[in-house]
Amino acid sequence: MLHRLFMIIGFVTILLISVFGSYNPAFVAEDNVAAPSDMCATFVTIHGYKCHEYEVSTDDGYILSAQRIPQGRVGGSSRNRQPVLLQHGILVDGATWVMNSAEQSLAMILADSGFDVWIANTRGTRYSLRHRNLHSYNSDYWNWSWDDLVVQDLPTFVNLVYKQSGQKTHYVGHSLGTLIALASFSEGRRIDKIKSAALLSPIAYLSHMTTALGVVTARSFLGEITTIFGLAEFNPTSAPVSIFVKALCAQRGINCYDFLTALTGKNCCLNASTVDLFLKNEPQPTSTKNFVHLAQTVRDGILRKYDYGSFISNLAHYGSVKPPLYNLANIPRDLPLFLSYGGQDALSSTKDVETLLDHLKNHDVGKLHVQYVKDFAHADFILGTTAKDIVFNQIITFFSNQH
Repeated sequence: MLHRLFMIIGFVTILLISVFGSYNPAFVAEDNVAAPSDMCATFVTIHGYKCHEYEVSTDDGYILSAQRIPQGRVGGSSRNRQPVLLQHGILVDGATWVMNSAEQSLAMILADSGFDVWIANTRGTRYSLRHRNLHSYNSDYWNWSWDDLVVQDLPTFVNLVYKQSGQKTHYVGHSLGTLIALASFSEGRRIDKIKSAALLSPIAYLSHMTTALGVVTARSFLGEITTIFGLAEFNPTSAPVSIFVKALCAQRGINCYDFLTALTGKNCCLNASTVDLFLKNEPQPTSTKNFVHLAQTVRDGILRKYDYGSFISNLAHYGSVKPPLYNLANIPRDLPLFLSYGGQDALSSTKDVETLLDHLKNHDVGKLHVQYVKDFAHADFILGTTAKDIVFNQIITFFSNQH
């Protein structure tokens, strides 16, 4: 049954993929990376939508790709449509927004509802695997954590959308896409170009994950994975990672075959054919440093920049012995936010979402909208067959009410 289950977000999802495969060499080497037009042709234009490709470089040299669906399938003018930027989570890319049918995929639903849709692909994924000076085989290419997505990738995508559309953009993030948005907003990065944000399965805090497997994995990323493997790129299909995963799965109390319950919670509404398509296209590599940073978040129970592990290193990077905190209370109180979380989500637990909401308690009245979906788990928010009726339509209404 495992090979049919959804492996979406969070640093624990690599475990089963590493053990059971679905390897695709196009995800490993820059020379074999899929052509930029592949996403449009494979997932979008086949449904009758226009799709355009864009490339943009970050200040630190990473060449990122984005796809644009400028209008709905029925046509009509593409001018002056309100832009929406979609940001995926970890170990996946922007294709996850268009893997369901056109009637169930958020990107196409938004386009049909009158929005100008932009799909981001962060560094290290198959569509954004290039760099001005580094090859992806070079360990220096992978020397980044989600701090760099906050400082570099997200602002770069926001600037791209603003430059092309001339308008502020709405934002939709899932899982890690919510974390980098909240951190970015708290530091005021391109906040003048953000109109509103919808955050699905937010993971700003991770201290109350209800999966034993996730906790064990987080502890491992704080210890042996960096000292034993010495890996810069964390590729779920590589031999060293597979060995590590099998060792984790052999621990008492860890049942890697009970993936749905053990990792994401019991997703209520996944379509088997969509999951099969997902497994043919994912997972994507990320940096080991990125996982270590997430593990630090689990351990520390607070949101702060990457900890280099010594006073001297932190002083060199930050001018302080401890990494600076991301203060979510600094998010502009008048920024319209829509948060949606699930009662069955084992990664974005209700307790951790409550902690996030406590940090947003001073948000302006009427600017913070919260939706709780009792039966949804982590994957349902992006691939669930009922997500349109329960969540996506609420997002459209929320965006449409921002003037």
